Amino acid sequence: MILTAFTILHALISLVGIFSGFVVLSHLITSRYVASWTTVFLWTTVATSMTGFFFPVQHFMPSHAVGILSLLLLALAIYALRSRQLAGGWRKTYVITAVMSLYLNFFVLIVQSFLKIPALKALAPTQTEPPFKIAQLTALVLFIVLGFLAAIRFRAEPPAKLPA
Repeated sequence: MILTAFTILHALISLVGIFSGFVVLSHLITSRYVASWTTVFLWTTVATSMTGFFFPVQHFMPSHAVGILSLLLLALAIYALRSRQLAGGWRKTYVITAVMSLYLNFFVLIVQSFLKIPALKALAPTQTEPPFKIAQLTALVLFIVLGFLAAIRFRAEPPAKLPA
């Protein structure tokens, strides 16, 4: 029962991270910085990556590698934003690492959807079938395009001193 509640909490945090991440991404593409959405995105994505390590497993899994990579990207994004204040090349570093973190969270959403939603599981029971591969490839291409647009278009200056 505790594991079920923890799983639901983890999933809700992840969904908030994904939703807020898309809001932040749309702002980046339109060259706007919105501190509140950015904070929600970064910290819920950190939280979902961290909580993923608390599920009981017997060995290192691909999800652990994704979680570690996500946390490294998020650390760099937060450093670029908070410590370097998006100065110079840190602006693009922030955009790229934030978009990559959102992509990884979305990647996991696709994996979990194909594992847990019966209709999707029937289409790709081993996640090696074309529907799963097409979904993942489509997401990857979408994030590459959106990330490229965000990196080019995000020029908005953040407030003079960002809160920690």
